[in-house]
Amino acid sequence: MKHFSNLLFVCFSVFAIGQTTNFKTTQPFSNLYRHALFANAGNESLQLENLDNAALKFETLTSENHSVGFTTDFYWVKFNIENNQNEKQIFYLETARPITDLVELYIVAKNDTIIHRTGDQISYSQRKVKHRSSIFKIELEPSTTQQYFIHYKSDGETLNLPLNLYSEDDFWQMNYSQQLFLGLFYGLLFLAGIIYLFFFTSLKEKTFLYYGIYVFSIALLQGALDGFIFQYFFPSGGFINDRAVMIAALLSNFFLLKYCEYFLKVDQKAKFFRKAYKVIYWVLGILALIVMMGDHIRSIAYPLSNINGLMSLILILTTLVYMRYKKIKVDKFFSVGIFFLVIGLLGFVMNNLSLLPNNFYVLNSAKFGIGLEVIFLSLSMTNLIRDLRLKKEESQAIALRKSQEISDLKSYFMSNMSHELRTPINAIMGIAESQLIEENQNENTKNFEIIKHASISLLSSINDILDFEKIEKKQLKLRPDNFELPLALRQISDNWKVMAENKGLKYQYVSNSRSLPHKVYGDYERFIQIANNVLSNAVKFTQAGTIEFKAESIIESNNVCKLILKIKDTGVGMTLDKKDGLFDSFSQMKLDDKRSFGGIGLGLTIVKHLVELFDGSLIIDSEHGKGTETTIIIPLKVVEFNNPEKVTNVSKQFQNKNEVKILIVEDNVMNQLIIKKIVGAVPNFECKIAANGKEAIGLLMEESFDMVLMDLQMPVMDGYEATTIIRKGNLGNNLKDIPIIAVTADATEKARQKVFDCGMSDYMTKPVKKELLIEKITKLSDANLKIA
Repeated sequence: MKHFSNLLFVCFSVFAIGQTTNFKTTQPFSNLYRHALFANAGNESLQLENLDNAALKFETLTSENHSVGFTTDFYWVKFNIENNQNEKQIFYLETARPITDLVELYIVAKNDTIIHRTGDQISYSQRKVKHRSSIFKIELEPSTTQQYFIHYKSDGETLNLPLNLYSEDDFWQMNYSQQLFLGLFYGLLFLAGIIYLFFFTSLKEKTFLYYGIYVFSIALLQGALDGFIFQYFFPSGGFINDRAVMIAALLSNFFLLKYCEYFLKVDQKAKFFRKAYKVIYWVLGILALIVMMGDHIRSIAYPLSNINGLMSLILILTTLVYMRYKKIKVDKFFSVGIFFLVIGLLGFVMNNLSLLPNNFYVLNSAKFGIGLEVIFLSLSMTNLIRDLRLKKEESQAIALRKSQEISDLKSYFMSNMSHELRTPINAIMGIAESQLIEENQNENTKNFEIIKHASISLLSSINDILDFEKIEKKQLKLRPDNFELPLALRQISDNWKVMAENKGLKYQYVSNSRSLPHKVYGDYERFIQIANNVLSNAVKFTQAGTIEFKAESIIESNNVCKLILKIKDTGVGMTLDKKDGLFDSFSQMKLDDKRSFGGIGLGLTIVKHLVELFDGSLIIDSEHGKGTETTIIIPLKVVEFNNPEKVTNVSKQFQNKNEVKILIVEDNVMNQLIIKKIVGAVPNFECKIAANGKEAIGLLMEESFDMVLMDLQMPVMDGYEATTIIRKGNLGNNLKDIPIIAVTADATEKARQKVFDCGMSDYMTKPVKKELLIEKITKLSDANLKIA
């Protein structure tokens, strides 16, 4: 955009310079004013025949664009024009400014006096020459001398008394060239205003708004001064037309100040000047009220407005000087643009006061100054756009960095929460399972079952939260391995059977054992999670009746079994609208169930995602008030078909022929006891405990161990650091490759990856599953595991 704007304005500048050369050939006859006289008639509107009796004092015009300043007085000018040719001559006389209220030309003939009128108080349709300026057409007979009088009246604005006489050809040539110049000038203003208002709508930066409106107000002011507002908008004159110049001047003054104030950031970089800006805003408000009043009091608004405009320019220049003095960076194009504006307006004022000659450049000094100002201020605005873009990019980089920091903090929080919640759950579930094995069937057994299943429910909610984060980051992946399918289904069923019966529900598990393969290849943990979440919903949303859990499989030709799980309940069911949002995250919280059923509303969202990871399908059929049937279809690779000699039993008795000495590195006392009890229950398994990584390093240097169970988050020295020391061989080459199993409450993917990156052999999460822990120890120590 910057290069486009630069090119655009350079083209306009080059075109403007080219056009100005055309005016040199169309200068008026320059000596007419030397033969003319003018007089001030005060506040008397005299008739031509009364001039002699009024004893007016006629004086010589001092310049070709003589100015009498701000006035409401009546003025008269008289002069003669001689035609010494032998044929009729036609001239065009230009006088006064387009905004002069009344201009009357009196042609004194022998028998009569002819009067032609123009001015913006005269209807445009009554003008003899249809032109925006004060133009009169003069026809002179051969070899004659004609006397002329011109009568002027202004409402308080500056009154000029030029007498520019053109031949007919020169007048239209001048008019054509002038129209080209004005078209370029107003086109430049319009284009600049539109562009920067568009920038405001997209960037919402007020500097662009004030600058765009300022450019349009400048165009309005010049249009009023040039007579276009009268010609095209108010050709009959009237209230608005009379005040158009002042309204536009006040608007342009206000928005120039607001633009400079925002562009220069006066509030931040030059606070001292803020009060001065406010004072001028108040003056502008007062002037606006005066403009709306009657003609007499309104006349004082013209000089006051000019003075206020001059003070505004001085304030802007002073602000620039101050900022330069304070070594505050100011855009160079802005400074150049303001310089041209000041020069142009000074030329305009000095011409009005007859201090500069009347030529094309001086007469249009304000336009040249404004045009160059708009060009350079627009260039400064392109620099502002660049700065805003760089600032936005910097803000985006900061936001991205902060977002990453928040993401890292979130990951740390999730990891820490996982550790802090799973650690006590591990202890609770460990004690409950231990007591269930040791206790006979009595009242205590039911209590421990309640504790165990409540812990499982809490653990399920924690897993759902962690998995939801992984789904959001697209980090949830399957980790397949071999597992016994009938055993997994029986464990799932037994758990929820107790929960259902404790709630007073009938529970039935039906499986076609002949169709189920004995061992399959898949992600055991995720498979359990799918079934648990669906059964959890069945128990949760069923207040009375039955829950039925069916499992069967269809063996396909490529050694893949299509496992079909059906969970049917007689619960509350769902309406169609609730079913539509069933898989939305936190869907339960969006429903008006007054928290009747509990849960965090992530279960089915995660189930759907996991089933899709298995390349399976999920079908839910529900009827409000009658219940729900959920069908889960999961393809699993068959590792081993049914074996009559291998009857799956939920209870296991472990035996081990080889002695395995295990170092348990765990800071939580309760978890130490639980893991020690699990490991100690296996014959020939011997264990010792270290409270942190530093103690573990010391024990490994003093004693011989075959295996390390390593917690991750511990005081003094964590598991990662301890493992790194071992793997680097700092304790000797004989310990460099010792099997290390991470046993952690941190279930995040980041922790798992970090575990393997630092060199650990395996990984499992708390709460510790007895069978899984012993299986991993046995596998890594090459011991034999027997199931009795």
